[in-house]
Amino acid sequence: MSTENEGNEGTAGEAAPSAPPVPADAPQAHPEDAPSVAAHPDPDLTATRQQPVHPAPEQQPAPDQVTGQTGAVPTTPQYAPPPPPQSAADAGWPPPPPAVPSYTQGAHGGGGGPVWGPPGGPHSSESPRKRGAGALVAAVVVAALVAGGIGGALGYWAADNNDDSGSTTVAASANPQDLKRDPGTVAGVAAKALPSVVTIEAQGGDGEGGTGTGFVYDKEGHILTNNHVVASAADSGQLTATFSNGKKYDAEVVGRAQGYDVAVIKLKNPPKSLTPLPVGNSDQVAVGDSTIAIGAPFGLSNTVTTGIISAKNRPVASGDGTGGSNSYMSALQTDASINPGNSGGPLLSSGGAVIGINSAIQSAGSSGQSQAGSIGLGFAIPINQATTVARQLIKTGQPVYPVIGATVTMDEKSGGAVISDRGTGGTEAVTKDGPAAKAGLRAGDVITKFNDTPVDSGPTLIGEIWTHKPGDRVTLTYERDGKSATAEVTLGERKGDS
Repeated sequence: MSTENEGNEGTAGEAAPSAPPVPADAPQAHPEDAPSVAAHPDPDLTATRQQPVHPAPEQQPAPDQVTGQTGAVPTTPQYAPPPPPQSAADAGWPPPPPAVPSYTQGAHGGGGGPVWGPPGGPHSSESPRKRGAGALVAAVVVAALVAGGIGGALGYWAADNNDDSGSTTVAASANPQDLKRDPGTVAGVAAKALPSVVTIEAQGGDGEGGTGTGFVYDKEGHILTNNHVVASAADSGQLTATFSNGKKYDAEVVGRAQGYDVAVIKLKNPPKSLTPLPVGNSDQVAVGDSTIAIGAPFGLSNTVTTGIISAKNRPVASGDGTGGSNSYMSALQTDASINPGNSGGPLLSSGGAVIGINSAIQSAGSSGQSQAGSIGLGFAIPINQATTVARQLIKTGQPVYPVIGATVTMDEKSGGAVISDRGTGGTEAVTKDGPAAKAGLRAGDVITKFNDTPVDSGPTLIGEIWTHKPGDRVTLTYERDGKSATAEVTLGERKGDS
């Protein structure tokens, strides 16, 4: 599969803020209503809305029940002027307990609307009938709590006697304990990983450059990223790395491997508080495992997206679109959203360990100056391969590639990796005394399997070879004159990018 690197150029877009929800109006209070009863807030009781108690004439329709859904704005109930107060007997005591709004979730928030109390009104010590009505309301509250068995926190009246609106506000809990996230959640993993992820800005001497991502590899200040992120500033240019807290550091290239699309840079004055991201084992990843990607898509730093491992050992030949800087990988495929600017960022497991370096995407195509975006087909370099390359770059500054000593065609529709008739520059396609020659391979042979992995093209074969190390013994299955055969090959090595 041939893809484009998801790029290191991006322009941050502006996000329009969403409109805040409009709170519902509280029911209007009337001076003729019964006096409100103040219930002490109790965190173990649910906030309850009480309907005002008024004696009802015969055939009086029941009030509409208030419903609540998360995010819904309740309609302001309309209250008719109450009739003159009557005795408890005339009113048909005891009245039924009032309904509890379904959105009431207690004093810790979580409901979809405000928690209301009954509209309060002024009362006088000279009116025994008013005091009697207040006792009825208190009895209603008790009846509702006992009959309904309501748990949670009881809402309490906060209406000002001089304020006819009767509006109350219930605040969510400000307990810091409620704001913590479990370590195994996406929020917990992101909070721990973000301080170790940097946004890289590369500026070449010719003015070319862009934005990519990297992550802290060790306490010495080495940052692991993609080669195509830093290539423009590798020879003469400027590199900076900005952490999630906004602190920016100058950096320099330690080494880069074009074929692997891996590079290591180092902070010039690294802080002492660096925390390397834990490295996982990409060989143990399974299809369906959860993934978390962190990067700066289109320049939007510290962006977190999630997905799963969609496939393993996906053969990918990626490049900058010119064909001159191709890299090959046996990639981890993920549907986590990856876009230009995510390049070089970590692909994390659900436990927060790095399992890959986000490197390329398959796009539906782009036109003009626009950049392609994610369609759910992202590819990451397995971290086992990337760390092997990183150690080589830190130690010697140049990559080491395993080879079979044979030139294969790059045709992706050949049904295998075909050994060419001639090598680069007119040289022999099969290197004399090289690994392939010693195993008996020759020009025209079609390699169809690398160990147990099917090979359908030259790029697929190269990607599989580069998951190994020089000196590894592998089994190649090939076809010659319509017959299938196998050969044991000990991989050789090539130093540096040619």
